[in-house]
Amino acid sequence: MALAAVRDLRERRPEASPEELAEFEIDVLAGFVLARASAGLADGTIRGDVGHLEQIRAWFDRPLWEMEPADADTYFGKVIRTAAKGTRLARAQALTTYFQFLELRHKVEIHQLTGRVVECPIDEMNRPRGAKDAALRIPPTEAEIATLFAGWREELATCRKFAPTARNYAAARLMSEVGLRVNEVCSLDLADIKWDLGRFGKLHVRMGKGSRAAALVNAWFR
Repeated sequence: MALAAVRDLRERRPEASPEELAEFEIDVLAGFVLARASAGLADGTIRGDVGHLEQIRAWFDRPLWEMEPADADTYFGKVIRTAAKGTRLARAQALTTYFQFLELRHKVEIHQLTGRVVECPIDEMNRPRGAKDAALRIPPTEAEIATLFAGWREELATCRKFAPTARNYAAARLMSEVGLRVNEVCSLDLADIKWDLGRFGKLHVRMGKGSRAAALVNAWFR
């Protein structure tokens, strides 16, 4: 079998000018935003990721695809070493996701324009520690919930401080039976109980996310 010369059929571009690279970098970031939006991420989440990338870009002062592990070592090990753990984790995750996008969508193009092979600068050696895998949360059964509130209700007769114990019991029952959030329950007062509405009465949710949806929710206790 004879060897034959193989030619890359993809377009070969001349070396890009600084202006062309700047425009390309803007287009790539815009494509990243659109891709994340198409994945269903909330606008606030996308803005947060872009904000982290802009912070890193401002420090690096070059296109992010030029970052190498040594640059990430300096940034996370010196520049933001004293930042909050959540900030460091979020910034590292945003950078990792961005490089995944570059490798999937623009690896060949960046190599043609710059001669650089895109490779994420975050690896197992310099990745900020603290990320936790999502834990499987199994809700309790109806029998377990009934046992909890039955025992709690019996303690009301013998507890040392009735008022706070009764308050906590009522709040927990509301969250369990009606589905209110903690801040919504804490903002309720007696005037928000509308006994004359419906068979079991209704609660007027004035604060929290519930106030922007249904203003009144059914409330009843067994």
